[in-house]
Amino acid sequence: MASGEPFRLSVLEGVLERVTYANEETGYTVARVDTGRGGDLVTVVGALLGAHPGESLRMEGRWTSHPQYGRQFQVENYTTVLPATVQGIRRYLGSGLVKGVGPRLAEHIVNHFGAEALDIIEHTPERLMEVPKLGPKRTKIITEAWEEQKAIKEVMVFLQTVRVSTSLAVRIYKKYGDDAIRVVREEPYSLAADVWGIGFKTADAIAQAVGIPHDSPQRVKAGIQFTLSESTGDGHCYLPEETLISEAVKILQVDSALVIDCLAELVAEEGVVREKLPDRDGETVTGIYLLPFHRAETALANQLRALLNADQDRLGAFADVDWDRALSWLRSRTGAELAPEQEKAVKLALTSKVAVLTGGPGCGKSFTVSSIITLAAAKRAKIVLAAPTGRAAKRLTELTGHEASTVHRLLELKPGGDASYDRDNPLDCDLLVVDEASMLDLLLANKLAKAVPPGAHLLLVGDVDQLPSVGAGQVLRDLLAEGSPVPSVRLTQVFRQAAKSGVVTNAHRVNTGRPLLLEGMSDFFLFPCEDAEAAAELTVDVVARRIPRRFGLDPRRDVQVLTPMHRGPAGAGNLNALLQEALTPARPGAPERRVGGRVFRVGDKVVQIRNNYDKGANGVFNGTLGTVTAIDPVEQELTVLTDENEEVGYDFAELDELTHAYALTVHRSQGSEYPCVVVPMTTSAWMMLQRNLLYTAITRAKKLVVLVGSRRAIAQAVRSTAAGRRHTALDHRLGRWSQSASA
Repeated sequence: MASGEPFRLSVLEGVLERVTYANEETGYTVARVDTGRGGDLVTVVGALLGAHPGESLRMEGRWTSHPQYGRQFQVENYTTVLPATVQGIRRYLGSGLVKGVGPRLAEHIVNHFGAEALDIIEHTPERLMEVPKLGPKRTKIITEAWEEQKAIKEVMVFLQTVRVSTSLAVRIYKKYGDDAIRVVREEPYSLAADVWGIGFKTADAIAQAVGIPHDSPQRVKAGIQFTLSESTGDGHCYLPEETLISEAVKILQVDSALVIDCLAELVAEEGVVREKLPDRDGETVTGIYLLPFHRAETALANQLRALLNADQDRLGAFADVDWDRALSWLRSRTGAELAPEQEKAVKLALTSKVAVLTGGPGCGKSFTVSSIITLAAAKRAKIVLAAPTGRAAKRLTELTGHEASTVHRLLELKPGGDASYDRDNPLDCDLLVVDEASMLDLLLANKLAKAVPPGAHLLLVGDVDQLPSVGAGQVLRDLLAEGSPVPSVRLTQVFRQAAKSGVVTNAHRVNTGRPLLLEGMSDFFLFPCEDAEAAAELTVDVVARRIPRRFGLDPRRDVQVLTPMHRGPAGAGNLNALLQEALTPARPGAPERRVGGRVFRVGDKVVQIRNNYDKGANGVFNGTLGTVTAIDPVEQELTVLTDENEEVGYDFAELDELTHAYALTVHRSQGSEYPCVVVPMTTSAWMMLQRNLLYTAITRAKKLVVLVGSRRAIAQAVRSTAAGRRHTALDHRLGRWSQSASA
């Protein structure tokens, strides 16, 4: 080659036979292509975003040699070429690319129209009605799917330069429609706010590609809001101004003076809220809030004040009740005596309009709640019960004999997240009991409080020593803070029956920083193993073979692996892959769907990983568990039966909302109980090893706990109290009112 002559890319044409690996985040794909020249399939690697098996591709790139996998074609860019032969068209249509068309229907269409089939779908789709057994409904589905596919392809070709994944391109298109390319070009940072799965970093890469300067105020303001949004994922409702500025500088790599100027502009535009607050040392700190969190925190404090202060009392019958007589009647109904703490809690819940009941396992929270409900029901009170998760609601129903629902279903959340029940349309109840209240984040607690009618009683029940909510805030802890006007009772007495349980005993020992008791326990075991990879293999063996053999438990239904973190050999990601292979392996002829590096199969345990208000009757929420019951390659839909007994359909483009749930992080398990819990504890999760994490994991088990892993890691978790508190000001807002009320 003459010097200075540009390097020319090679061209490879062929039909994409199968995708062997695809990374949804980077778009990196390994696939096999049939070049039509006979012989072996060719391996191609690179960003084949949006390419589907069955498509004819024209690829530009370079031939390379891999030391392990041999000769490969490295794809730099590609275009889709519509097949011209009858056989190619039949294969293309039947590949699952066009929603509503499977292999059989593809054959009918191609048999009828021959080589003109694609042209007819493109230009005169109404003629599809000529195909036998193809009615107007199916024709409409095929036409819409074809148009959407074309539009998505356009968006994807445009996004190829910044390596945005297929599923994100689909989302961008569904959010903005024909306006997608304009928004991406002109307002890339709005993607981070509008499209789930696109964070600031992806939006920033797109912005860079379309020529937005590094120091653009548009970029810096978006970066500040991103920094605040990220902090809500760590549980913070606000960030101190200094912390925010230094974090934003790190992320944006710009001068701090520019961040300070853009922050001032954001405050003036009401894009964020600045407020002076007391910090934990009593000093004043300047807090910066995203608007929704400031509104929610202020509104929740005001609403709790209004409920506590209400003139009417919908349980007024208990204001002057003869408690000796009432408790004697209760004793005759239940056959059990209330402990003094439980008595106090019963009286409080029925006489105070807002109250909190907290306590650890075995302290009789459930019996206390049941007693409160029995007494309220005797006075014909309208009782409503709720919990943050489907499993917790189910448990509350079983415990009380009264129907309980999830908080989301109770409020009838609508698409977009607004509730049907609110201050203008409150719930019809005299007593609202919410279990597992430690899980209530600020936004949900605010929605719930708004729906309580004036004069009704709100009882929040939960274990404050568990991990705080996944979302921002620490509502239960703030309500129990010193100076809070909300009355509370903490149950501390462990009952004799519960004290015999290794699960209860060790939960309390962990909570008070004492080492575990393992000798002579029939429901609490440790399999010691220091190496993280060996611990992962042992965990799979314990779940799939040892527990079913010894205790007769079903490994998918009854056993839940809870791990401190997602990454690493003994993290949820790797364990899910290993457990799926052990419990739900691939079966010849059984449908499955690959999404990036994951494969979904019928029978898989799955969990929803974002709030989606548009799914199901009243939305499907972060942490909702379920089982895959069907995969339909033609309709491109996967069906999940949730733990609320609701069948929910997922389009294949939405499957990044689901992940496998054979192993969950402890954080994601909150509000759920399982017959058996298996907890891998390794030193590779050192930063996550904290007392409230191990305590939460143990208290998720009803009958049996098995720890697998390092004695050193367990000792570290027992010793280590949780790191610094979350930045919240609900306790301050409530305490301030309490002080002014008593003045």
